[in-house]
Amino acid sequence: MAILTVYSQILFKLLKRGYNPYADNVELFKKETTKQSTGNTTETPEIKIPPKVELKSEQPEEVVDKGKRIEEACAFDMTLKKQSLKESSVRSYKSHIKVFCEWLKDNHPKITFIGEVNRKLVLEFLNHILTKSSARNRNNYRASLSSLYQTLEDNDIVSQNFIKNIKALKTQPKRNKTYNKELQEDIFKHMEVQDPILLLFVKFVAYGLLRPIEICRLKVGDIDLKHKTVTFEAKNKALKTKIIPEILFKELPDLSKLNKEDSLFTPQGIGGEWHLGDDSKRNYFSKRFKKIVKDTFDLDSEHSMYSFRHTFITKLYRALVKESSPNEAKSKLMQITG
Repeated sequence: MAILTVYSQILFKLLKRGYNPYADNVELFKKETTKQSTGNTTETPEIKIPPKVELKSEQPEEVVDKGKRIEEACAFDMTLKKQSLKESSVRSYKSHIKVFCEWLKDNHPKITFIGEVNRKLVLEFLNHILTKSSARNRNNYRASLSSLYQTLEDNDIVSQNFIKNIKALKTQPKRNKTYNKELQEDIFKHMEVQDPILLLFVKFVAYGLLRPIEICRLKVGDIDLKHKTVTFEAKNKALKTKIIPEILFKELPDLSKLNKEDSLFTPQGIGGEWHLGDDSKRNYFSKRFKKIVKDTFDLDSEHSMYSFRHTFITKLYRALVKESSPNEAKSKLMQITG
């Protein structure tokens, strides 16, 4: 009944407006439509819908810690290294780091922070060194850079020392050939005439079994004339004392009146001031040996001053092994050579 009432009300309104149930009422509809469009009716305001703005989920940008500038990081490391390394080691180390920094500036000028240096970049540098020099030199640079990064890691300047995981290349060990008896005697006779100071230096290598750089460190006061011993800084930085063999001791000039703080060997002779680093002193005597001996006897790179140490160690071993087993001979030899 309710719906019939609604229908009745709608029909009543249509009939009142002139609709005829027996006609199509098209004209009446057009008339009403035209009237609505031209009449003084209130326009419905247009509602503008703002364009849909797509909200992006904002994620915080990852902040990369670049650390210190490369120059600052290297300067920090060098300050610490100077407290723990020898002067000669610092010079070599500093040179390696300087070469690396200069290579970075030339080949990767945009890399300015230590945190931007990565494994790939270091490998590129090491390969550059390898192509220019040797595997041994490349390994030396790798060791220096690893030491740098280890210091920076220990002081929380970089997160890790990735260089220590870069493998060192295999290298052929440097050989020092021994001198046969005839050649050794000829060289000694030649030096006796041409350069007696160099001969005494070489005898410290041969008879004293000291390394050239250990001899360069000696001061006059390191020779104990009473007990016939020499105290020196060995390869492992420890002070060692050795008995000077009689064959060497009798070659020494009178040292009793010399300043105990003076260098034992100088370019001019025995005892005197020589303000030069240990490496530079060794290089001086190496060049002197090359000029006086190697060039004269046309020796190759495997014959050096150090070869005299190998020569006399070999002689000493052969003498010891005659009286004991090879293992016992090696044990005694280690105690002598240090």
